Amino acid sequence: MSRRIGLLALLLFVGPAAGALAQEPPPAATAPADSPPPGPLPPSPPVAAAPATQGVEVEALAAPDAFTTAGRDTGLPATLWRGASLKTVQTVLPLVAAKPLSPAAAALARRVLATGAPGPKGGNDPALTGARAIALLGQGDAKAAAAILARAPGVDRTPELARAAAESALLAGDDARACAVAESLTSGRDDVYWLRLRAYCQAIGGHPDQAQLTFDLAQAQAKDPIFARLMTAKLAGAGNPGAASLRNGLDYALSHSLGLDLTTAKASPAVAAALSGGGPAEPTFDLASLPPDIAPFAQAAASGRPLAAADLAALMGVGQSGDPKAHARAQAAILLELALEFEGTPEILDVAASLGVPEGRAPVGRDLALDAAANRKLMGEAAMLALWTCAEAGPTGLAVGDRVRIVHALHAVGLETDARAFALEGLLALK
Repeated sequence: MSRRIGLLALLLFVGPAAGALAQEPPPAATAPADSPPPGPLPPSPPVAAAPATQGVEVEALAAPDAFTTAGRDTGLPATLWRGASLKTVQTVLPLVAAKPLSPAAAALARRVLATGAPGPKGGNDPALTGARAIALLGQGDAKAAAAILARAPGVDRTPELARAAAESALLAGDDARACAVAESLTSGRDDVYWLRLRAYCQAIGGHPDQAQLTFDLAQAQAKDPIFARLMTAKLAGAGNPGAASLRNGLDYALSHSLGLDLTTAKASPAVAAALSGGGPAEPTFDLASLPPDIAPFAQAAASGRPLAAADLAALMGVGQSGDPKAHARAQAAILLELALEFEGTPEILDVAASLGVPEGRAPVGRDLALDAAANRKLMGEAAMLALWTCAEAGPTGLAVGDRVRIVHALHAVGLETDARAFALEGLLALK
């Protein structure tokens, strides 16, 4: 019994010390001199690798999508660009930026391009963001363009994006920001636009000698008589600069700095929007000027109600009359209305097939692509293909055949407001 008590006391005494000794490696035992050499040590048991620290993995981030950032709320869905062709978008955006469009086409461009939605597959090039913003500026939606550019990375590395940012700043009257964009750009600095902008910035910054040299470099690269006239007066500080120019943000800033009368110059849509101080307005249509035979069609298109059967029958009678002018106008009006209500019933197909409105001017391949987009409900693709044809036609040159196909496609993909605007615009154009 006493032996057990003693052993227990020894364990209590040694326990804490053993825990302390475990903190240090035990001293190596010294073998007696006459002991045999030690045998080989048994292999160490495999040690499991420590799990990788969670939360520190580094992955390459995908470049921001060019269309996800919204310019404003448009009411269009997040599936806007589902199935859209990146190549088509890249082709159409510069056309929308540079070409004048009809009121209905311009409204369609602004609505689609201001929408925040995941873009076409592969659409993460910062230059595409710049092209989108420039197109919005070109069609008068400066506020939407500014909202997109405010969240766009890589402005200092992408000339297209930087140009959109500079123009947006100039149109907002923020010359300092535009000049900062020009100064920080690291790629494409020798393009003529940047030479002209830097010449302007140097002039307003009190460096006339540098401005003159930069201006000379710009003129040597590409002569622009309007910019030259205005910039020469700016550098001289005197003389007659002539009339103001409102082609773009740089011309606007230069004309404004010279104190010129801006009301006498024809403003581009971008400058006009900046001067108005508000957002772009939706197109309006005066239906009072329509002839009696067309008026019911326009009223139905404007209100969204179906066309009365009696009105359609009456116009069908006009369309079959002997007056060539009335005949053509009536058939065009019928097709524009059918494009809004086209259900493909045998009766509707019979009416449509009997009408002699000729094809439009758009290439057949584009027509096929637009029809395919309509059938597959590809909203963004249909809008881009429609705008492509509109940009080529100009603000008043859209053929009736092209307009009917565009109205039908926009209606089919759910762009109903725009489909009706195109129909009304076409009805008012009938003579």
